[in-house]
Amino acid sequence: MDRPRLALLNAAHEAADTRRNFERELDADLDVFHVPEGELPAGLHYDGFVVTGSSASVYWDREWIGELKIWVGDAVRAGLPALGVCFGHQLLADVMGGSVKGMGEYELGYRPVHQDGTNRLLEGIDETMTVFMSHSDHVTEPPPGATVFAENEYGIQGFRNGRAFGVQFHPEYDMDTAEMITRGKSDQVSPELIESVLDGIHSEHYARACEAKALFDNFLAFVRETQRARADAASSRS
Repeated sequence: MDRPRLALLNAAHEAADTRRNFERELDADLDVFHVPEGELPAGLHYDGFVVTGSSASVYWDREWIGELKIWVGDAVRAGLPALGVCFGHQLLADVMGGSVKGMGEYELGYRPVHQDGTNRLLEGIDETMTVFMSHSDHVTEPPPGATVFAENEYGIQGFRNGRAFGVQFHPEYDMDTAEMITRGKSDQVSPELIESVLDGIHSEHYARACEAKALFDNFLAFVRETQRARADAASSRS
C-alpha cells in the first residue's frame, strides 16, 4: 500500500521549527499548510490529518481559527483519521463538542503523565510517561462519547473520539525546540520557573520523552488500517 498522504495543519506562528519537527517524526507524504496565513487544503482528499500546536487559543475570535474549525469539522465528519497535538488536541475537542478553557497558569517542561494502557495511540509506551509540556489552556470536558486515556494533575492529556486522537503534550519536540519554547515564555512565567525548566532539559529527560514518539508510528498504523478498510469496502461495492 502507498505511503499515507496527510495534511499537516501547521498552526504555529513561527512555522519552520514546527514543520521540521513533524516532518522528522511522521513517515508519510505530507502536504503542509500554514493555517495562520490562511492556508488550508482545498478538499478532503487525504488519508488523514495532523493539527499542530500554536501560541493561539482555540476560543480566540480569529478568522483563521474559525476557518480551521470548519475544515477540521468537515474532515472529522468525513471519517478522516486525525491527530491533534496541544492546540490541535484542544481544537479537536472544541470542534467535536468538548470544552477548552484557560488554566490561569502554565504547565511547562518535562512532566509525568499517566496513561491507562487501553488506547492504541500509546501502545508500547509506559503507563507513566515523561513528556514535554507547554500550555496555559486545557480541555476541561472531552467531546461527547470520547474516551480519555491519559491524564495528570492538570487534567486531560489524551482522548480519542472515533478516528480522532488528541494529546496535550509535545512528542515532536527535540531538546533545541524545548529550550527555545521555554526561553520564549520569559514574559509569561517567573524567572525561577524558566530556570527550573531549562535545568530539566537534558539528555536523560529527552531520552525518556522519546518513548512517546512511538505514538506517531501508532497513528500511521491506524491510518493504514483505515486505508485498507476503505479499499476493501470500495472493492466489495464494485
